[in-house]
Amino acid sequence: MEMSGAGRGKSARVRKLSFLHWPLESLKVIFQDTLGAIGLIFLVIFIVMAFLAPMVAPWGPFDVVFNPDKSVRRLLPPNPTNLLGTTNMGMDVFSQLLYGSRIALVVGFFSAIAGALLGTLVGLFSGYYGRWIDQVLMRITDIAFGIPILPFALIIISVTKPSLTIIILLIIFFLWRTTARVIRSQVLSLRERPFVWAAKAAGASDLKILFFHIGPNVLPFSFLYMAIGVSAGVMYEAALSFLGFGDPHVLSWGQMLNFAFNAGAMRNAWWWVLPPGLCLSLFVTSSFMITRAYEQMINPRLREI
Repeated sequence: MEMSGAGRGKSARVRKLSFLHWPLESLKVIFQDTLGAIGLIFLVIFIVMAFLAPMVAPWGPFDVVFNPDKSVRRLLPPNPTNLLGTTNMGMDVFSQLLYGSRIALVVGFFSAIAGALLGTLVGLFSGYYGRWIDQVLMRITDIAFGIPILPFALIIISVTKPSLTIIILLIIFFLWRTTARVIRSQVLSLRERPFVWAAKAAGASDLKILFFHIGPNVLPFSFLYMAIGVSAGVMYEAALSFLGFGDPHVLSWGQMLNFAFNAGAMRNAWWWVLPPGLCLSLFVTSSFMITRAYEQMINPRLREI
């Protein structure tokens, strides 16, 4: 019995180490995959863009650029003064692109982290306790799955004032559902494992079992759906902003496309449309590459393919 107790203690330490050192293990797996490494490099570039935007951008996102004769520099193609040209209102596209990356990262990461956290908590409690708790939480999840994303978001934003906070909360509302379902299915299996029985026999509380024994074993799935949620959050925000429901006080890539569309410049001013479109595509693609590589951490068999 003493040896088995020692074995349980050793396995518990291993699980805690995997919980504490998951970022290093994740980066190692991602860098071992070529596409994953490329995706991570692109993501780092976007992060650098976002942090350096106030220092690198020659103008603010809503500043109007004037010629020496005080005339507005409207719809100018790329030139030495305006590297990516100007908009119909004389605003610098390059500056707007840099500031737009800040909104993309804020929306993507905040919504993804909060959505994964909420979904993980719902899945943990639903799968572990079962019975009426499971029924209530899963019925709420079913109702959330039945709500269409864009129509619901448009109604909420129409009733309230458009703001970045409302958009992030709406994205969180739609991101947690899948995570909750996946985590619940994992917990249903893990709660019957011997290490959980051993923890119960040792007098561990339900919360300790959930967060210190079962929790570390479902974290890879949580982080996988968090990585998926980053790109989903950026795309949801871009879609809402393109439809004209974005926060008017900040500028995102989706709003840049909305302004270009409303100005009738989608075909004539390629320098206004192409940069935000490419950034959105590269950001989503890089997130997909990282997600694909991260799957190898969950399923080691994929590393042999």
